[in-house]
Amino acid sequence: MSSDTIALMWDCQGLESAVNVSDISKKRTWAVLKGEDSQKLPMPPNLLHWKLRAQFNPQRNYEIYIVTLEDNVTVQDIVQAFEDNPQHMAETVRRIGHRVYGSPMDLDQVRIR
Repeated sequence: MSSDTIALMWDCQGLESAVNVSDISKKRTWAVLKGEDSQKLPMPPNLLHWKLRAQFNPQRNYEIYIVTLEDNVTVQDIVQAFEDNPQHMAETVRRIGHRVYGSPMDLDQVRIR
């Protein structure tokens, strides 16, 4: 049984980023072990940058989570699920994921639309 760690970032307008962190780390590790140049491979997301973006754009109500997926669920599956039913996915990730930053938007606030 394998599992992947996914970093997710979304705001009030939808999913902004979904990255398979463990896949990137595995590829970089294997490149180093093979003696290849790992600098040519993508870097895992810098969660500090994501967090700073969220802190300096509070009007967008960013949320950042880390989720461990089991077996054959891919990043593409997560992205598609967010497109199909974003509210359900946000609630699911909040329930099973590890919150790095943010909290759900307060629906009782008066907003001008």
